[in-house]
Amino acid sequence: MIADSRCILTGLKVLLAAFFSFCCGCVAVARADVRVDSLMGVLHQTIANRDLYQQQKENRLLELRNEYLSARDDTSRFYALGQLLDEYSPYNTDSAFSICRLRELIARRIGTSWMIANARMNTANILARTGMYKEALEILDSIDCGSQPEYLHQFYYHIRRTIYGLMAAYSVREADRQRYDSLTMQYRDSVIACNTPGTLGYSINMADKLNNTGRPQEAIAVMEEIMGTCSLTTHDMAMCAYTLSESYKMLGDSDRRKEQLIISSIDDLRSAVREYLSLRMLAVMLYQEGDVETAHQFLGISMDDAAKCKAQLRVLEINEIYPLVNDMYLASIQKQKGHLRWSVIVISLLALMLLYAIFHMFKAMRKTAAARKEVEKANAMLRRLNGELRSSNEELCEANRVIAENSYLKEEYIGRYMDQCLVYIEKLDSYRKSLGKLVSAGKIEQLTKTLKSSTTVDEELKSFYDNFDNTFLKLFPTFVDDFNALLRPGEEVLPKKTGHLNTELRIFALIRLGITDSVKIAQFLRYSVTTIYNYRTKLRNKAACDRNMLEEEVQRIGRSEIPDNA
Repeated sequence: MIADSRCILTGLKVLLAAFFSFCCGCVAVARADVRVDSLMGVLHQTIANRDLYQQQKENRLLELRNEYLSARDDTSRFYALGQLLDEYSPYNTDSAFSICRLRELIARRIGTSWMIANARMNTANILARTGMYKEALEILDSIDCGSQPEYLHQFYYHIRRTIYGLMAAYSVREADRQRYDSLTMQYRDSVIACNTPGTLGYSINMADKLNNTGRPQEAIAVMEEIMGTCSLTTHDMAMCAYTLSESYKMLGDSDRRKEQLIISSIDDLRSAVREYLSLRMLAVMLYQEGDVETAHQFLGISMDDAAKCKAQLRVLEINEIYPLVNDMYLASIQKQKGHLRWSVIVISLLALMLLYAIFHMFKAMRKTAAARKEVEKANAMLRRLNGELRSSNEELCEANRVIAENSYLKEEYIGRYMDQCLVYIEKLDSYRKSLGKLVSAGKIEQLTKTLKSSTTVDEELKSFYDNFDNTFLKLFPTFVDDFNALLRPGEEVLPKKTGHLNTELRIFALIRLGITDSVKIAQFLRYSVTTIYNYRTKLRNKAACDRNMLEEEVQRIGRSEIPDNA
């Protein structure tokens, strides 16, 4: 009995452990699904913002082209072209190839050996990307790598490793593939030997080696270490994420692989590169999972970018899977159309039944609808009449306000005019008496001099304008500020003295009073008509609003300052 009890307890423990493991596994899967869905949302948003990232890329290219054009010597031009080449290499191979040729030309003009070798390596690298392996290898064979600086060895070995890796991938015969695989491994080891442990180049190549030798778990450790310790660019992060996806692929962890492919795709698109693998690989994975529509979309984007980049190898790779996805996508569209056709038929039948019901309801509702329509017409007419009445009231109020304003201005200026006339009569009488005294005293010469002098007239004009300024600014105390508010910043017209106006301000003060004729303004200010016209044109050109509307805006200045009971 005891033995039986122990067996039962042991069985229960095993079942509980299995159940706990199952629950933990379900939670982990749920969390992975949530993270993938979240990353897919970010990817779709990134795709929606592709034009923005492309524009940022074009701005960066324009900035680098300007740096190249502003370089003062060939050495500066060589380095400037190097930066421009780094941006163009994954963006447009035609432009990158042109830059390589120009860079080589400048390097030969300088005559420095390592510069020439560097430029030729760049050319070989671009040729390799376009599938011209023979030409690329011929260039590399012509370069004596041993005589070059050590920092160029890494680039040299990297190009050869890339070429032989591509040749192995596209080899038809198994013997050729094995030979190229062997060369790829050799040059990859050379790249690793040239790099310092802990650098990005070392880590990516080491992870690639570990993946190819069946040690993906170690490759993951290498990549996670470099991604956690180094400050990487967005494009660097894309390469690291893709390398991690290859490791998870070998481990059979499809969720982690998809996560890394999405991250790599996001970083590729944000970097505005056009030659990439991640989005295409993600599309293939989605196609295999049955998400044909998203796979079709991603492959279309990949094909578009590869075509714009002139990356023929990427186009060929996409063409291997695109027809299958496209055919299935079209089949799904046709299936959807079939469903839609049946839906339309069912909806049409329901619509006919609904129309039949409506027809019978319409008979009962016709009288009510007619009455409602009449009421609506009456309400519409009433609203229109109310609108017209409001408009008429507003026009009447505006007319009354203008009349009141004119009456107020006339009263004010008539009073000023009468006072001024009395003052001028007294001044004329005084002037007459002073001339009479000169005649009585026989001072004919002094009399002649007095009559010829314009001092009196000038003083009276000054007094007249001062009186006009005081009267006008009393009526419109904020005129100067309001007028300058109608001009562009920095174009303000300011009087020399507070409480006075200058010529430009007097012209527009008269316009504010309703005197718009240049002839009358010229007579008032004792200027020529041409001068008045030039002043008006000059200030209209300074208007912050429509220049043709400036004088109308001036005539509205200070309206709220006129008393309502004026």
